[in-house]
Amino acid sequence: MLLAINPINPQLRLVERVVNMLRNGAVICYPTDTGYGIGCELFHQKAIKQLIALKRRPPQKPFSFMCADLTDISRYAHVSNTAYRLMKKNLPGPYTFVLPGTKLVPKVMATRQKTVGIRVSAHPVSRLLVETLAAPIVSTSLQLEDRQASFAEPYEIEEYFGNRVDLVIDSGPIFPDPSSVIDLTGDQPEILRQGKGDVTPFR
Repeated sequence: MLLAINPINPQLRLVERVVNMLRNGAVICYPTDTGYGIGCELFHQKAIKQLIALKRRPPQKPFSFMCADLTDISRYAHVSNTAYRLMKKNLPGPYTFVLPGTKLVPKVMATRQKTVGIRVSAHPVSRLLVETLAAPIVSTSLQLEDRQASFAEPYEIEEYFGNRVDLVIDSGPIFPDPSSVIDLTGDQPEILRQGKGDVTPFR
């Protein structure tokens, strides 16, 4: 199912409709500042299992997730003073930050080292979704093991995934450009992947 939501001024009534679906275990495709992603509510175990099966993701490679802001991040990750300063200057934005997870994070979402990948998207739709849901949303790319092509158009996403997802939000075409991944678990930031977003502040 396609649902059109304005990418600049998202309609709250439509966002609330999506949030109700997420609370009931929906797996959705939604717009972010790095392209369309696929995800579900962080605490809905059945939905996470569905997402793992859909992505054919190895258990030792957990998904990252979207938070609303820095205050929200501090509930799910231990944030050092250095990490806080760096994130405050660069969020929201196209970055995934690796941080030590707290006990609030479901085990399936943390690595063996108990780290988590956290994002705060600058896209108005994904930001309003997370804020309205009042819980993080799992965030992963649309690429599957059997297809390496990237999706930019919502109708392509719907055609490809069909009933394997519950909803595709249509906020217009977004060319996929992966986030930069920055490890903030140590004393110095470490760039794990250079993608969209200036990585100069982390060198």
